[in-house]
Amino acid sequence: MSNPQLVPVLLSGGSGTRLWPLSREAYPKQFLPLVGRESLLQETWRRVAGLAEAAPLAVANEEHRFMVAEQLRQAGAEPAAILLEPVGRNTAPAIAAAALQATAGGDDPLLLVLPSDHAIAAAPAFRAAVQAARAAAEGGALVTFGIVPTGPETGYGYIKAAAGEGVRRVERFVEKPDAATARDYVASGAYFWNSGMFLFRASRYLEELGRHRPDILEACRRAFAGASRDADFVRLERESFAACPSDSIDYAVMEKTSDAAVLPVDVGWNDVGSWSALWAASERDGDGNAHHGDVLALECRDTYAWTERRLVALIGLDDVVVVDTDDAVLVAHKDKVQRVKDVVAALKRDGRGEAVLHRKVYRPWGAYDSVDTGDRFQVKRITVKPGAALSLQMHHHRAEHWIVVRGTARVTRGEEVLLLSENQSTYIPLGVKHRLENPGKVPLELIEVQSGSYLGEDDIVRFEDVYGRSA
Repeated sequence: MSNPQLVPVLLSGGSGTRLWPLSREAYPKQFLPLVGRESLLQETWRRVAGLAEAAPLAVANEEHRFMVAEQLRQAGAEPAAILLEPVGRNTAPAIAAAALQATAGGDDPLLLVLPSDHAIAAAPAFRAAVQAARAAAEGGALVTFGIVPTGPETGYGYIKAAAGEGVRRVERFVEKPDAATARDYVASGAYFWNSGMFLFRASRYLEELGRHRPDILEACRRAFAGASRDADFVRLERESFAACPSDSIDYAVMEKTSDAAVLPVDVGWNDVGSWSALWAASERDGDGNAHHGDVLALECRDTYAWTERRLVALIGLDDVVVVDTDDAVLVAHKDKVQRVKDVVAALKRDGRGEAVLHRKVYRPWGAYDSVDTGDRFQVKRITVKPGAALSLQMHHHRAEHWIVVRGTARVTRGEEVLLLSENQSTYIPLGVKHRLENPGKVPLELIEVQSGSYLGEDDIVRFEDVYGRSA
């Protein structure tokens, strides 16, 4: 194909632990509106929507499939497919799966591979850079976008480019340097930050992956061949994909291929990889403070504060991060925010749910917020989207009371079907099959009071489920 179509590939498999407690394993940073009104995933799509010549592809964790689908729908994207990874295996296999999907029908498009959790301030400049890199990619080069460094950053890998203008040959990739080495790199003018963004023909990536890591390519081919397909989802076959080695595209392909090229760009790029990086990407006041929500700061400089509901007051603080969520508060010096991942590791080691879930948990049908809990009881606020339905289910260890506070609920309770409006309620005895639906045109909100000997989310037996979660 002489003029291949350009297809964006949105990589959405990250867990975002470095932005805990706002980002959690079940709802990581790409789904959060961190630098604008829309989520990072939605902004990634909007940034390149005008370049797309065919429907985009997305690669996501299977547990995040409905969030990816819903957020892209809200942003006006209709993906050709959302490829679901049963386990995380880094970027080389994820991109291979996208390339196999892109070439399955005999086409050989250009893939614009984009992490969905980065921020770019100068979107028009980035789109122009993609167009500038197109000819090289069409000719067979594997092009990456190197970020013109704004300082001697030690948290990024670097790319050394050959002398010249525009797209040029990559001389080498280097790991995250120490401060002195980073200063030398920046002073030389030959080194650029490794952005993790790429442009290449789908076939060329598969060729180079097969040449340098045939084990990864073979595992991905098996997982793709054995995939199940429903609606917009391509579920990669679990056993084959789990057996695939975990490796990044940098290690597996870009550092080994002789066709790696780089286009240096200055587009206001930020990987939003830590609270200090988010502070740098945010609008700041005259004292360097960046705040989200109801924040009062007195005699503070270069602080970052995020609050969702409560007032947060800061007095006499410099270079401090304060993040207040419903169930956790983080206070850290900006120089130490990389250690947030150690906090998450400690929470997981201790079996604490705060590492994985927010108090408010999103589901394909809506969300629930655990308002209160105690011995043998739990209170939740449940929101069901118009037209959505929970599974037909049963609990062995708990009974439930439902009180409608907004909208209309259709309740299946054993052999009965009830229609409840605002201020009406019902009781679901232990062991009775039941289902909650929203037949209306406005969100359904209700209060659920659970009581019983065990209240864990795994006490659910699903009999029917429109989202494919039943046994």
